[in-house]
Amino acid sequence: MKIELPRKVVLIINNLQIHGYEAYAVGGCVRDSILNRKPEDWDITTSAKPEEIKRLFKRTVDTGIEHGTVTVLIGKDGFEVTTYRVDGQYEDGRHPKEVTFTNQLEEDLKRRDFTINAMAYNNDVRLVDVFGGMRDLNYHLIRCVGDPEERFSEDALRILRAVRFSAQLAFPIEPVTANAVRKLAPNLEKISAERIQVELVKLLVSDHPEMIQDACELGITKVILPEWDAMTGVKQNTPHHKYDVAGHTLHALQNVKNDKVLRLTMLFHDMGKPMMKTTDENGRDHFKGHALVSEQIARGVMKRLKFDNETIKKVTKLVCYHDYRIEATPSNVRRAMNRIGVDLFPYYLAVRMADTKAQSGYQRRAKIENIVAMREHYQNALKNRECVTLKGLAVTGRDLMDLGMVPGKQLGEMLNELLERVIDDPNFNKKELLCNYVKERLVL
Repeated sequence: MKIELPRKVVLIINNLQIHGYEAYAVGGCVRDSILNRKPEDWDITTSAKPEEIKRLFKRTVDTGIEHGTVTVLIGKDGFEVTTYRVDGQYEDGRHPKEVTFTNQLEEDLKRRDFTINAMAYNNDVRLVDVFGGMRDLNYHLIRCVGDPEERFSEDALRILRAVRFSAQLAFPIEPVTANAVRKLAPNLEKISAERIQVELVKLLVSDHPEMIQDACELGITKVILPEWDAMTGVKQNTPHHKYDVAGHTLHALQNVKNDKVLRLTMLFHDMGKPMMKTTDENGRDHFKGHALVSEQIARGVMKRLKFDNETIKKVTKLVCYHDYRIEATPSNVRRAMNRIGVDLFPYYLAVRMADTKAQSGYQRRAKIENIVAMREHYQNALKNRECVTLKGLAVTGRDLMDLGMVPGKQLGEMLNELLERVIDDPNFNKKELLCNYVKERLVL
């Protein structure tokens, strides 16, 4: 098998080989190359010790030297070069107590998580596949290297990674590996929130976000996202729905593009429904106020998983407004743009569409026509540069002070009053008209 290695990777491997060391591209970059996917990173493994790597290359960074990893810089690109190693005992389910360097490639590959990630390649030896990675690629399987319980006991994050790779590659998890996941899923409690967050997002933005249900069935979400389990089996006896809350959420995830903010929004958008469910005398279910509760849950989960503030802000706003339905008129859309945010408004429309498509066929055509009409009004507002925020007003606070208003609450209220007038009638956004309006109001 021939893999086309990047020129800089070949330079690093050749330099190591010229000086008497073994060196290979290893792991995910080999897997992705075989699958005709573009690798995100190119990692290199070598028999050279860290100090020897540093001696052979002019520019290096000690990114993980205690574990044998040195980043070699070539131009603007960095490549992790790691010494063959054998991991010592894992005492915390996350990190080996110590590592021992070795000159045996097979020993290094043996410590890796899954067979498809335990292959190495260089242009001389070609593919090194000791543990059947090619076989599992051909059969589309996620299988641990060696004993899966040992691999998962070493680093519990591998439990979540198994489902993440399953979602990214559309490969089922091999039964023995799946049984080990189910047995050891509680060990995920040992893993930091930051590491959980990274893997969860990768799963959600994959081509198969619906595989979060696999994580549920394997007992993973019970540990890292119990809010998901709470939605499972919660029926929605209403003409607007045909799935339970979790099933609807799965379809909504599939109906939106693989954008981090959008996928997180669809994950959380109905999490408040189990708490807000009521059933009337006719047996019909209602979920009034669920959007606000979903927003609170989303904020709580995202803070728990250490998401950045900007992502939390965007997702919670979209969750709050995901069920915001209005008549598609120009003024209504301008007001919605003001409330939701001009930049976030296309996300809101995408969320509405994904939510609608995951519902029943009841009134679906009318709902979609409403969303399409809102999109047209939004685009027209942008095209015509219609004012929807205070920043777009033809007057400023200084202009109002020049008319005799003093800084404070009353001035702010007046600016907001002017904005409401302009949102209703964009033609009113002229300095002279606005100033005259203020003068009249001051007289009153």
